[in-house]
Amino acid sequence: MCYGAHWVLDGVSLSAEGGEFIALLGSSGCGKTTLLRAICGFVAVASGAISVGGRDITRLSPDKRNIAMVFQSYALWPHMTVTQNMAYGLKLRRASRTEIAARIAALLTMLRLEGLGERKVTALSGGQRQRVALGRALAINPQILLLDARIREEVRHEIKTVQQNLGITTVHVTHDRQEAMVMADRIAILDAGRVAQIGTPEEIYNRPNSPFVADFMGATNVVPLTMRRAEEQIVIAEGRYNCGIAIDQPGFVTDGIGQTSAGTSAVAHFRSEQAGLCPPDQPLDGCLVLRGRITQASYLGGFYRYAVGVGPHQYLVDDQRRLSIGDAIGIALPGSALHLYPAQPVQ
Repeated sequence: MCYGAHWVLDGVSLSAEGGEFIALLGSSGCGKTTLLRAICGFVAVASGAISVGGRDITRLSPDKRNIAMVFQSYALWPHMTVTQNMAYGLKLRRASRTEIAARIAALLTMLRLEGLGERKVTALSGGQRQRVALGRALAINPQILLLDARIREEVRHEIKTVQQNLGITTVHVTHDRQEAMVMADRIAILDAGRVAQIGTPEEIYNRPNSPFVADFMGATNVVPLTMRRAEEQIVIAEGRYNCGIAIDQPGFVTDGIGQTSAGTSAVAHFRSEQAGLCPPDQPLDGCLVLRGRITQASYLGGFYRYAVGVGPHQYLVDDQRRLSIGDAIGIALPGSALHLYPAQPVQ
C-alpha cells in the first residue's frame, strides 16, 4: 500500500488465532494505524487479501465486515447518555428493544458502569468514557475488535480480562512498549511498513531479532565489540575498554559472525537496569565488564544514578553506593543481559 511514491505498508503478512490479542507496536509513521484502517475497510489495499474466519473481506465496505473499532478520540456522541451511545450500533442493525436492553445491561455490568447508564458521557471520567467506547464496539458482537486508542493505565487489566472472557480476536495499535507488554498475547513490531518481528512479549523482550527491535524494546545502550563463534559459545575478545569472555547462550543472533580467530566486528545492546557496577579490573564469571570512569552522579532516593564514560560512549547505571565523579569503575553485564549482533556496515 502506498500514498503517491511513498510505501506505507510493504509485504505485511499477519495472522491471528481466534480470541488472540495482537498489539501492533511501532513509532509514528511506521504503518501500524494504516494497517488497522485497512483491516476495518477505511482504506483500500493495493494488493493482497484480508480474510476473517476464512471469509475474504478485502473488497467489502466497513459495515459489511463485522469488525468494530474503538477510536483514539472515542468518538462518543456528547448529547447522548451512556446507554444511548452503547446501543447506537444495535439500533442501526434494527435489534429489538428487549435485545438491546439485555445486551446493554450485561455490558454495563461487565465494564463496571452500573448505575451510569442514564448519565451523559460528558459527565464521565476519562477511564469511564473509554469503557463506554469499548462497550459500544462490543455491543454488536463483532468478530474482530480493533483498538486505535491508548488504553488508560487504570483500565488495561480490566479490558484484557473482558477480552479474554469474551474470546474476541483483538488488534491494538500502540507506540507504548509497556502497554503492549501488558495487553498482548503477541506483539508485532513494525518498521517502515514491514513487520520487523512478531512474537510473545517474552520472546520480543528477551530475544529481539535485530538491533532495531532491541533498541525499540529498551536495550538502547550499544557497545562495539569483536566476537566470534566457537562451537556452542560466543567468544568476545579482550578490547581496549572491555574484558574478554566466552558466553554459553544459543539465543544470540549470530548470522554473519564467523568462527575465525580474528573475530568479527559486532555490537552488544543492553538495558541500563540490567547493568551493575564493579571494580574495573575484577573478572566476574559470566559477565562482560566494561572499563570506564564516573562522569556524573545524581541521587534519586534510595539509590544513585551514575553516568559512566567508556571510551567515546556513556552509559547510565544505578547503584546504592555513594561513589565519586572521576572514580575508575567497571560496568558488569551478565551474558543474559546482552543482545549481540554483527555490526552494520557503514553506509
